[in-house]
Parts: sequence; structure tokens; C-alpha cells
Amino acid sequence: MNVTADGLRFPDGFLWGASTAAHQIEGNNVNSDWWQMEHSGGSIAEPSLDAADSYHRWREDMDLLAQLGFTDYRFSIEWARIEPAPGHFSRAEIAHYRRMVDGAVERGLRPMVTLHHFTVPRWFAERGGWTADGAVDLFERYVRATAPIIGTGVRHVCTINEPNMIAVAGAIRELGTEALPTAGLPLPDKATTDALIQAHHRATAAVKAISADIRAGWSIANQVYQAQPGAEAVTAAYSHPREDVFIEAARDDDWIGVQSYTRTRITTDGPIPAPDDAERTLTGWEYYPQAIGHALRHTAEIVGDVPLIVTENGIATDDDTRRIAYTTGALQEVSAALEDGLDVRGYLHWSALDNYEWGSYKPTFGLISVDPDTFERTPKPSAAWLGGLARTGMLPRAGR
Repeated sequence: MNVTADGLRFPDGFLWGASTAAHQIEGNNVNSDWWQMEHSGGSIAEPSLDAADSYHRWREDMDLLAQLGFTDYRFSIEWARIEPAPGHFSRAEIAHYRRMVDGAVERGLRPMVTLHHFTVPRWFAERGGWTADGAVDLFERYVRATAPIIGTGVRHVCTINEPNMIAVAGAIRELGTEALPTAGLPLPDKATTDALIQAHHRATAAVKAISADIRAGWSIANQVYQAQPGAEAVTAAYSHPREDVFIEAARDDDWIGVQSYTRTRITTDGPIPAPDDAERTLTGWEYYPQAIGHALRHTAEIVGDVPLIVTENGIATDDDTRRIAYTTGALQEVSAALEDGLDVRGYLHWSALDNYEWGSYKPTFGLISVDPDTFERTPKPSAAWLGGLARTGMLPRAGR
């Protein structure tokens, strides 16, 4: 990290990017478990339907990111498209995602490919999901089948996005929505946790067998558990099954993804809501750009010398000036972590596009807005601002 009179200069080769997930932007992911849930008459507010139509418009999305100045693009490939029926792998879908990798490289965007971002094939869910016999074997088989997609041109692969949130979802499925506390998270399902950790290790080995040049890791949702006076032991016990056990599983990885948006305060009685006077985002979370700094330090303390990449960080807001303010604060935290010697390799903003946020289109995280009728893309001022930082590699000092 180089501090100059003009600002904070980030290291050469730093990953400056934005992230998306297939189900949230592609549209019509009809063979996935989420599509089934969206159309089952349950509690999901609205279905994804066409989403941002990025399955067809990915070239336009990548063109915009490259033109704006970004150097990296994290996107996921959809298991439910690639293996729509057990053991049937679609050559057409594999070719589609390979074109996306090639398209990113042609535009000067380094692709980071996520193999699993929350959704699974409907058939996988119907046979019992992650805790069914043979589930890990099936995931490993799918990962091996992605070789034509990731075998060349891809340096970073994320095996599983936010496995701790998947395990929490497993607990909610087991116990029902009454398991949701007023603050904090339910206790993750232990069987799902164990299966996901095993799946990650098996997937990592499969990725390395495809190409030894690929750097493999996974990304963890950091809740930034902050102990209130006297609650240090309670906080450590609360954090371990919800977060730390997944970070520990990455100690032999090439990198670990750090994802954080807000904080959770813990008292001796457990988590408490944000203060009544706190600014809140469209998701209801406390506006807290310092979260990513705490998350980086906490992850580094647990994982050791494994490189860190911020794979998601952002804010749901319809006021783009608050997005710039939030991201400025977050990048100041990243720069402080670098100054203190943490090995932070990149910052990828969530999200490149306004998209489907798992039940609703109302929380707008995107740097680029998407018209729901025409799918026209319009970069927001924050996109030009962050892309400009990517070009210079420098966060200007306040007032410059």
C-alpha cells in the first residue's frame, strides 16, 4: 500500500471488479430449486422471471464493465442449466459459459467463476439436497464437468458462495420460519455444514485436477459479530458455527472470499438489533461501511496467511450518493488493512447490476440500473466513480 499526497494507492495487480450471480441476473432458470420455490405459492414476494435477461445480454454487461474501467468480473455458472437432469450434461450450456469466459478475457476482464451460488438443480433438491446420501459425490461430478468452462483463461474459481448462509437456510427448512430470530441468525444445520465443507474440499481438488494454475477458494458471509461489554465469550461461541468453522475450512486454500455488508452486536443475552436511530439500507440493515475492515481482520486472524479477496461488498439504496459514500468508507477500511500488512488482493463490488435479491427486486445494490421492461442498462454515477478508481488504482483523499 502506498500513501501519497493525492490519496491511497492500491497495489499493482489489485482486482478491481464487480460481482453477479447467475440466478439473480440471467432469467428463466427453470430447472433450479429456487425457480420451483418462486412458483410454489409460498412466502417469496415475487418471482425472478426474466431477471435482468443477462443470459442473453452478458456481452452488453461485460462491455459496460470494461468501458467503465473495471479489470475483473465475478459471475457464477448455473448447475441447474449445465446438469438439468441427473448425469445429463448440456453441451450447449457448457459452450454458453465458455463463451462468457472468452468474452471476458477478450474485453480485458479477468473472470472469477463461482461454481455454486445458492441455487441447485431441482432434481438435486428433490433427492434431499446437501444432506442426502451421495450429495458431495454429485457436486464433485458437476465440478469435473465444468472443465471446458474453467480449464483455460480463469485464474480464480470460487467453489461455493456463502456456505454458512446455505447451512442457515438448511436450519430454516428443518425448523420453519419460526426459527428466525429478531436479530442475528439461526444456528446453521450441522449436517449441511459438514457436507458443504466436504464438498468444498472435494471441489477444490477437482478444480486443481482440471488446471493446477487455477487459484481455488470459497467466499464466506461475514456478519461482523461485535462483542458488547462482557460478551466476548458469548460472541465467540455464537460466531463459530455461523461463520468461523467455514473460515477454518479455508486454511489450505489459495484464497478466501470475504463478504460483508453490516454488523451484528452481541450482548451476554445474544444478538441485538441495530440502534433505533441508525441509518438503514433498503434491506433494513444498518449502514455500516466499516464492516468490511472488521471482516478482513477477523478472517485473517482465523485463516492465517491465506490471501484475502473482497468478493462482495455494497449497499442496497436508491440514493447513489450514499452508495459512493458507503464504498468510499469500505475502501478506506481495505486500504487500512493493507497498511497493517493484511494480504488483500482485490475488491469486487456487489453488484454490477440491480438484480433479483432472493425474493424481491426492490433492494437495488447495482452500479448499473436495469429497466424491468426493456432491460436497458444505465450506469449510475457510482459505476463511473468506482471504474475510475480501477483505472488509477488510487482512492483520492477527501476533497480531491
